[in-house]
Parts: sequence; C-alpha cells; structure tokens
Amino acid sequence: MDKEYGLVGYRLSHSFSQKYFTDKFRSEGITDSVYRLFELDTIAEFPALVEAHPRLRGLNVTIPYKETIIPYLDELAPAAARIGAVNVVKFEHGRLVGHNSDYQGFMQSLQGFYPCTPASKALVLGTGGAAKAVIAALEDLQISYQIVSREKKPGVITYQELTPKVLAAVSLIINASPVGTYPHVDAAPALPYQLITSQHYLYDLVYNPAETLFMKRGQEQGAKTINGYEMLCRQAEVAWNIWNS
Repeated sequence: MDKEYGLVGYRLSHSFSQKYFTDKFRSEGITDSVYRLFELDTIAEFPALVEAHPRLRGLNVTIPYKETIIPYLDELAPAAARIGAVNVVKFEHGRLVGHNSDYQGFMQSLQGFYPCTPASKALVLGTGGAAKAVIAALEDLQISYQIVSREKKPGVITYQELTPKVLAAVSLIINASPVGTYPHVDAAPALPYQLITSQHYLYDLVYNPAETLFMKRGQEQGAKTINGYEMLCRQAEVAWNIWNS
C-alpha cells in the first residue's frame, strides 16, 4: 500500500467513511490505497498522527474536530475559510490544506429533494460545523434561513420561539445537529411537530439510524423527509476528487 487515507474523530465505531471507501477501492480496482480510522482523544494528538503516517494523502474530519483542526493546517480552501469548518484535509507537497465537502454534498443532495427557489425559507437546527456548511449552501442557493438552537445567541432563536407563524413561513427544516444519532435514537429536536404539515420538507443530516425520530414525526404530519446518507455519499466523492486533483 503506498497511499493511506483515513478519518479523524473522537468515537468512530459507527463510521460510514471506512466502509464507503473500502468498498469503493474494491469495486473500482484501486489496489494501492487503504482507508483507516484514527480516533483522537484530543485534537492536540493530530501532529503526532501525521508524523506517524508518512503515507497519508488525505483525511476526512468528523465531530468534534471540524473547527478545532483548523489551527493545525497550513492553508484553507476558500469554501472552508468561508464556512469556518473543515471535513477534508489534503496532503499537498508537505502542506496540509483544509477543504469542506459537506457543503457541496449537502447542496447537491438538497437540489434533488427540495424545490429550491428564491422564495424558499428554511430553519437550520444547530450551530456547529455541519450547520455552517448547510448555511453556506443555502446562501449560494439564495434560500433565506433562520438558525435555531437550545441557547439564545445573536441571530439565533430558541426552540421555544418556534411559533405557528414561524413554522408557517418556512417550508424546509434541516436538522444539522447530532440529536437523534445512534445510540440516542429516541431523541429528536424539540420542534412543535403538531405545526408540521404536508407543505414541509424535513432534511436530517443524521444517517444512523436511517429513519430518525425527527423524520418519523414529520412523516406523521405528512411532511416529505430525507436522511443524510445521500449527502454523505456525495461529499465522500467530492473528497476523493479533492485528494486526487
């Protein structure tokens, strides 16, 4: 093996990426590459990881390091700099360059699921790195949005402020938080689900489980739903193209 790729995160036992790339290498006859999982207790361990694996060509980055990895990189691609989060690192002639493929993966997937128009309005649940990628995609698609979080911040409303008027004014609700992810499958964002209608589209970035409680509650109200699996596949292909460009 002369090329090594991998995923950096905190707990990775349910990683999508390793299976995806291992299957890709097998099906496409890529015999010179391997994909590994690199669990780090803190991001401070990152330089030692890089030093210990001289054959690394690219990394994916997942929770909770999409933002804290940035000081360890030599350069940010424009999209990653704008978003303020990195989920792809390219090893380029001894330099580490941060990219964001979540943004492209989400945008491509959303366009196939939701009728994007300049009149569209969205709620974005969450304020982390994934939410930042979602927001960048919404801005490029000219979809106006309101961020929702458990904590009140400037420009952010709380779940308690989701009135009938707010819900009636939006047609797209995106869960960009980890709420509902395995093993916490009985959890869902604290929406007033009785206000969801058949006019709503619910997009959950969570992909494990395949059908989250957020999606089930939306479906009960007639809403259209999608999970994050297609976005993951699309962002993985974008990452592969970045590493090999």
